[in-house]
Amino acid sequence: MREIFRQLNNAYNSNDFGAILNHQSGNYFLKLRSLSRAEILRQLAQRENIDIKNVQGRQLFEYLFCQNIPEQAINDYIREIYQQERNERIGNEDNLYSQLFRLTVFNWGGFYQNAVEQTIVNNYVKKIQDYNQLLNSVDNDLAPRLRNYVLCSWYNHWTSILIEDMFKDHEDILPAVGLVKKVDFFWNNFPFDLKVTYFPDGFMKLKRQQRGLRPELTEIKAFARQNNIAYDRNASDDDIFSELFLRITESTNQNAQDFILQFHQTRREIINETKANPNELIVWFYENQGTRRFDAANRLFIVLIDQNNLEESWKLKRNREILSQQINSFLNANRNVDFNQFHLNFNWEGNNYQSFATCLFIVRE
Repeated sequence: MREIFRQLNNAYNSNDFGAILNHQSGNYFLKLRSLSRAEILRQLAQRENIDIKNVQGRQLFEYLFCQNIPEQAINDYIREIYQQERNERIGNEDNLYSQLFRLTVFNWGGFYQNAVEQTIVNNYVKKIQDYNQLLNSVDNDLAPRLRNYVLCSWYNHWTSILIEDMFKDHEDILPAVGLVKKVDFFWNNFPFDLKVTYFPDGFMKLKRQQRGLRPELTEIKAFARQNNIAYDRNASDDDIFSELFLRITESTNQNAQDFILQFHQTRREIINETKANPNELIVWFYENQGTRRFDAANRLFIVLIDQNNLEESWKLKRNREILSQQINSFLNANRNVDFNQFHLNFNWEGNNYQSFATCLFIVRE
């Protein structure tokens, strides 16, 4: 059993999820891995009458793996721990939703892919030589940007927990209770990492390119130029897009109305085509991961889409009614799902990977 453990542990650490899934002890390894905090493993050993008095904390995971604890006993223990944690969160859930609705603007402050330190070093530490200018920049520029970043991170953290709980409360889902990377839950005994996201700008750009269309920002700036619509040319691309999108949308000019109608129509067509055939988007998600966060774990993507205003899709993350209804409908409709249909191949930095993934689109019409 020790050799099996080491094989699986090496596969886990090297992103070879396929090797884990194909091994008869793979799920057993992942479930026990989700319990791998020392105090939890000690409680499990006590429940199963396993003597661990001479086993150090770092060796507990491997030691208990080799004890052949019945998998059902592990499942029952996982559910018990999760229910204890869930009961604590339920008491504050209504208040948490209320707090989340206080966020009115979702703006990362210019920090992309969590590159906070890199942005600060490149734009402030290395660029500014004058001390007073640096102090002024920190107070008047950096501080508001950091504030926005913290607010967006807070919003994403708590909405993700609430959405995970919607899955974990379903009877077909076994939670992963620890901070185990790559697995949030087991869906009918199949491990998945949950990713809540939006329809990505990069994929929209790709699909427009395949149609022979320019990127949305290029298109909207060209219309503004042709129709003498002024805008702040020194602003960021996101701010320019937001300003022009709003100005054209609110314009009473017939050309503007026709343009924005076609703009929305193109978006809807691309979204509907993607919903009908999501594999290209799923592969795009895998192949466009950041270096720091790369992994090849099985994933269940939730893609939130406000059909009338993609830029407001972030608000759906706190819409308990829509999320709960569509997540439960999805799980109920797939009680006998064949996970083999979710198998896919993708390439990342010249290497080929295999994974299992699917996509749930939650759309507000």
